[in-house]
Amino acid sequence: MINKDEKRIESDSIGSMEVPTTAYYGVQSLRAQQNFPITGIALHPAFIQNLAFVKKAAAYANNTAHVISEKKLKAIIQACDEIIEGKFQSEFIVDAIQGGAGTSANMNINEVIANRANELLGGKRGGYEFIHPNDDVNTSQSTNDVIPTAGKLATLELLQPLEDELLRLQKALSKKACEFKDVIKMGRTQLQDAVPMTLGQSFAAYSSMIKRSIKIIRTAKKEMNTVNLGATAIGSAINVSDIYLQNVVPILSEITGYKLEQAEDLFDGTQNIDGFTVVSSALKTCAINLSKMCNDLRLLSSGPRAGINEICLPAKQNGSSIMPGKVNPVIPEVVSQVAFSVIGNDTTISMAAEAGQMELNAFEPIVFFKLFESITTLTSAITTLIDNCITGILANKEECKNYVEQSVGIATALCPFIGYKKSAEIAKHALKIHVPVRDLVLEQHLMKEVDIDSILNPRILAKEDNNQLKLKRA
Repeated sequence: MINKDEKRIESDSIGSMEVPTTAYYGVQSLRAQQNFPITGIALHPAFIQNLAFVKKAAAYANNTAHVISEKKLKAIIQACDEIIEGKFQSEFIVDAIQGGAGTSANMNINEVIANRANELLGGKRGGYEFIHPNDDVNTSQSTNDVIPTAGKLATLELLQPLEDELLRLQKALSKKACEFKDVIKMGRTQLQDAVPMTLGQSFAAYSSMIKRSIKIIRTAKKEMNTVNLGATAIGSAINVSDIYLQNVVPILSEITGYKLEQAEDLFDGTQNIDGFTVVSSALKTCAINLSKMCNDLRLLSSGPRAGINEICLPAKQNGSSIMPGKVNPVIPEVVSQVAFSVIGNDTTISMAAEAGQMELNAFEPIVFFKLFESITTLTSAITTLIDNCITGILANKEECKNYVEQSVGIATALCPFIGYKKSAEIAKHALKIHVPVRDLVLEQHLMKEVDIDSILNPRILAKEDNNQLKLKRA
C-alpha cells in the first residue's frame, strides 16, 4: 500500500521537486500549481474530458502510423477512458487561468495518463519506465494544437444543454402567448402609453426573440467544428508523420461524435482564435435579449399597488429583512446579473483574442475560463427563469383593461379619420380633464358613434392587420 505522506523525486528542465508518491500528476503539474495560484478554480471537467479525447485520438493515430506500439496504445487508451468517465478529477491541479498558453494543462493530463498507463503495465507512478508523458502521450502533438482543439470540443459539449434550455424557454413563452392572447393591454414606447395590444403579443415577441438567439448560437457553434489538431507548434506539423496528420482528426471526429474537420490553413488555425469570439458574441447577444425581457417582466409586475401590476410573477422568497410582505422579482434579477457577467466575459475574450502575437495566442486559458463560465451560467439562469418564473406568470386582466380604458394612446387610431392635429388636441384635452377620448370625439361631433366604437375597439386595435377597417376618412 502506498503511503500518502511519502514523496518521490521528479525532474524537469527547471530542476527537481518532491511529488507525493500517490499522485498521478507529476513535476510539471506541481510546478504550475505553485506558479499559478490565481482563481483557486480547477480546469473545467468538460475541458479535462475532452483533453482525454484528444489524447485518445492521438494515440490511435500514432499507432496507425506505427509510432507507438499496440501495448502502449492499450494502456494509454484505458487511462484516457477512465479520465473520460470522470476518474482522477482531483489529479488535475493546475489553475484554470495559467501562463504558457495552456502548457501546464497539457502536461497535467500527459502526466496523469502516463502514470496511470505505467501503473496498468506494472510500473510505478513517477517512474515512466513504460510510458513517458512527452515521448509517448504527447507524441505528434503540441500544446498549441491540443489545447485549442480540446477547448472547441468542450465548447460544443457545453453549448448543447444551453440550446436545450433555450428551446424549453421558447416553448414556455409560446405557451404563455397562447394563454394571454385575449388579454388586452396598453403597449408602451419609451415608458409612455402607445397603442393597445394583447399580452399574448408581448410574450409571442419574447418567444420570437429567443428563437432568433437559438439560431445565432447554432450558426456561431459551427466555428467550433474546425480544429488545428496536427498543426503541432506553429502550424508546420513538425515531428508529425503524414499518416498521423491525415488520420488524427477523422479519428477524433469518430470517437467524439462531432463532425470535425482539420483547418485548411494550420498556421491560421494555430495563431488565430477568432472562432471563440464568434461564440462569445452569440452568447452576449442572447444575454442581452434575456436581460431586456427580464427588465420588461420586472416593470410589468412592478408595484403591486404603486406600479404597473399588469402581470404577477411567482412569489419565491421574502423580499426584505425589514419590510413585511415585500416580494421582489428575484428570478429576473438574477438572470440580468448573469447577463452582465456574460457581457463582461465577452470583453475579456475579445481582448484575449486580440492580444495574440505572431504564430500563437498565449491567452487561451482565460478565453476558455470565461467562455465556459458564460455558457454554464447562462444555462443555469435560463433553467431557473423557466421553472421559477415564466411558467407561473399570471395576468392581471382587470388592471390591463383599466389602463387601456383610461389611456389617450388610442387617439392614434383617429389620425386617418380626423387628422393628426385634431387627434393630438383630443388626446391633450382628455388628459387635462380626465375624460375618455371616445366621449370627447362624440361631444365634438367628429364621428358617428358606430364608427368611433369600431375604430377605438381595443380588440380591433390589437390585431396585427389593422387594415381591416373599411371606414371613410373624415
